[in-house]
Amino acid sequence: MTRNCQLSIVIIIKTKGDKLMEIICQSCAMPIEQDEMKGTNADGSKNDEYCNYCYQNGKFTSEATMKEMIEICIPPTIKVGVYKDEKSARDSMLAFFPSLKRWKK
Repeated sequence: MTRNCQLSIVIIIKTKGDKLMEIICQSCAMPIEQDEMKGTNADGSKNDEYCNYCYQNGKFTSEATMKEMIEICIPPTIKVGVYKDEKSARDSMLAFFPSLKRWKK
């Protein structure tokens, strides 16, 4: 399975009053920079927490485990230069992904 995802721990793209807000997918950590990148709820409205690759029509597009999601995300993040190699990508994602809403226990 191939998908686009890009891990970026801090992406600031929106402000709310004086408060800066980070908007990243709470499943794959891809920055959600435009409304078109947002997933969709069952009623067709945009979902502010998940990207369109992870969440469509009110459901996750894959039943991947967190570790499987990390493996899916490694190649594209290396390709776009977020990480230099698989080990650094995997280590960083293993540390960060548990803080995302989908993977919190």
